[in-house]
Amino acid sequence: MDNAVEVKRAPSAPVGVTKAALQAEPREIELQLYAKREEIYPRQRIGDSLGFFQKWRWAAVWATQIVFYGLPWLQWNGRQALLFDLAARKFYIFGMVMWPQDIIYLTAILIIAALTLFLFTAIGGRLWCGYACPQTVYTEIFLWIERHIEGDRAKRMRLDKEPLSARKLALKTFKHGAWIAVALWTGFTFVGYFTPIRGLAVEVATFAAGGWSLFWILFYGFATYGNAGWMREQVCKYMCPYARFQSAMFDPDTLIVTYDRERGEPRGAGSKKTTRPEQGLGDCVECKLCVQVCPTGIDIRNGLQYECIGCAECIDACNYVMGKAGMPKGLIRYSTERALTEHYAAKGIWGHVLRPRVLVYAAILLAVTAALFVAVAVRVPLKVDVIRDRGALAREAEDGRIENTYRLQVMNTAERGQAFGITASGLPGLELASEPTFDLPGATTRSVLVRLRARPEDIPPGSSKVVIGVKSLDDPGVAVEEKTVFLGLKR
Repeated sequence: MDNAVEVKRAPSAPVGVTKAALQAEPREIELQLYAKREEIYPRQRIGDSLGFFQKWRWAAVWATQIVFYGLPWLQWNGRQALLFDLAARKFYIFGMVMWPQDIIYLTAILIIAALTLFLFTAIGGRLWCGYACPQTVYTEIFLWIERHIEGDRAKRMRLDKEPLSARKLALKTFKHGAWIAVALWTGFTFVGYFTPIRGLAVEVATFAAGGWSLFWILFYGFATYGNAGWMREQVCKYMCPYARFQSAMFDPDTLIVTYDRERGEPRGAGSKKTTRPEQGLGDCVECKLCVQVCPTGIDIRNGLQYECIGCAECIDACNYVMGKAGMPKGLIRYSTERALTEHYAAKGIWGHVLRPRVLVYAAILLAVTAALFVAVAVRVPLKVDVIRDRGALAREAEDGRIENTYRLQVMNTAERGQAFGITASGLPGLELASEPTFDLPGATTRSVLVRLRARPEDIPPGSSKVVIGVKSLDDPGVAVEEKTVFLGLKR
């Protein structure tokens, strides 16, 4: 460009550095790139009793922990009802015994879990995070312990600001001791799903636990103690990937915890002498209880944020304040983005729940679940693999017939022992030259030698397809047939 003028700008001062500081003699300036974490002291109870959503959260805590801590001790047919025995490569799930070959069932279960998460997220946002996630559940348990030892929110804040004293040291020691006890019991229970828990309890009590068992108890216990006791909301904010990709499953009709800005703004405490509209104020009284009860420390009035775990604690707190102030509840409520902009009533909100995304998730989930149940229902508790004897492909027996040798790997996946019979077909005059029956205990594998013989004149050149069958003599419905080949000798 003609007559262009180059303008040189003086370097601007870094944020937080004054002009006088720049004109002074050079010196090192330290700038903080990351904000220091502010300790969060969630307030549990607003009023004399728990709110509606708080009761649901504690119901979820009780339900999940009764299942988690109690299930390993449940017995079934004289053994642990639910046990993933990695050493023996057997998974006991109540009346079923699963083997590594049954990995397809585990895959189906994982698919069902993922689709369930997608479905509930599309409908109600982060319901999993707010009510059933282990991080949320154990954080709530650890906070309950903290409140009962150190006191309510105000007392905990004062205690942390006090200088170290004998009282403070005793309270902190008691609290961390209780946390460690819960964490170790959690680690012990977790390992009990992979090692018979009754035997593990005896080993731990007698200090005879194996190295790997002890390692995983301590590892999982340390993870529980660190995540629920120390990091808490930081796990949800910075470590959990779900917080990052949840927006891909949200749409304008997803139910989320929302603040009604039109009704609440402008905020202010106001005066009791005149009405709030006369003072130019909305319904939000700026009590900030919604912030105090939030386990991640956010202000829901600033809009939806990825740190929000959908626990609805702020809804209970706000409804309590609205009730005391004589104003309608629901300033903070479960609603949708579309409902707020278009002012839907409750009927209009629920009318948009069954939308294409939800229907697709539900249809796929129903199909996969039905397929899994059908597959388990028709599953035959018998597996057979046929392996040819590589050392002797074919030989002439003493009676002049041609003999082929096979080795059957038979797996009885049922828990009770059974007697099995062996059959062979596929060639004229094909006969079994080995034992026709064998016994196999429950949940075991056995190698069975099978010899088949046929007359040379009945064997076509090359290889012939034959079928070896294994059938339970106690239950005719338990039968498996496997194809293999029968080799003749060159003439």
